[in-house]
Amino acid sequence: MKNELVVKDNVLINASYNLEVTEQRLILLAIINARETGNGITSDSKLEIHASEYANRFDVSNEGAYWALKNAVLNLFERQFSFKEEDKKGNLGTVKSRWVSRIKYIDATATLEITFAPDVVPLITRLEQHFTSYQLKQVTQLKSKYAIRLYELLIAWREVGKVPQIDLLEFRHKLGIESDEYIRMSDFKIRVLEQSIKQINEHTDITVTYEQHKKGRNISGFSFKFKQKQQPKLEKPIDPKRDPNTPDFFIKMTDSQRHLFANKMSEMPEMSKHSQGTESYQQFAVRIAEMLLHPEKFRELYPVLEKAGFNHE
Repeated sequence: MKNELVVKDNVLINASYNLEVTEQRLILLAIINARETGNGITSDSKLEIHASEYANRFDVSNEGAYWALKNAVLNLFERQFSFKEEDKKGNLGTVKSRWVSRIKYIDATATLEITFAPDVVPLITRLEQHFTSYQLKQVTQLKSKYAIRLYELLIAWREVGKVPQIDLLEFRHKLGIESDEYIRMSDFKIRVLEQSIKQINEHTDITVTYEQHKKGRNISGFSFKFKQKQQPKLEKPIDPKRDPNTPDFFIKMTDSQRHLFANKMSEMPEMSKHSQGTESYQQFAVRIAEMLLHPEKFRELYPVLEKAGFNHE
């Protein structure tokens, strides 16, 4: 599987929505496809997802992929999300939006065609300030819709490795849990929280623990700590002091290293030949972080990476 990056504005990460697993997966594929156009998208752009693509990415049968795409036409169009937005005077309001403004399934080619709603487009393309990115492969094995959402909420705090206390009602809201669902705390913890953490710990790149907080006898919120799992060691480690021009020269960076140095490199004149049109520094940094995952691109960018201060010794 390619190292496909899912990139969302933190406004979208912290939004409230309730999508089923199949619907979340389709949105993630559409976001990746939108980025891979290389030309940006508008609220009129039509993004295609093929059943074979869905089946390959999420390790499901062809029949399961056909079912997911067909049902999306019935359900995804009706799905909504809400988020906080400031006006020009700094007044905070709540925005409600659909995810898609248009959706079509073509049975003959097993293809889903999605057009994102106007409010969604800037939240996945114009990443001027705060955004969160992760590799799609980290969530492909998560079977709980809450596990996918929790992973996103956690990874937004990747640089510090912990999430400060989230109020219980706010947490439920972000996970898209209705007021009449999992009312008993024992049900919420077993079916939502602990099941999600178990899946995240088994199938993603982080290990998570949580702490519950109380007001009196009642649980009022949760905080989380997580750490990056150790990458498996190569059988034949490559000497980092070796000539970078060696054909198989490659240094595997941690996610935090990639994003740190990608942000530095995005503003360096040596990288101008790799920039695309009118993309922002933040958008450029996201692409650089993705390039650093690939040995060939890593070797090409290594001199700039060293100039930015990277030292593997």
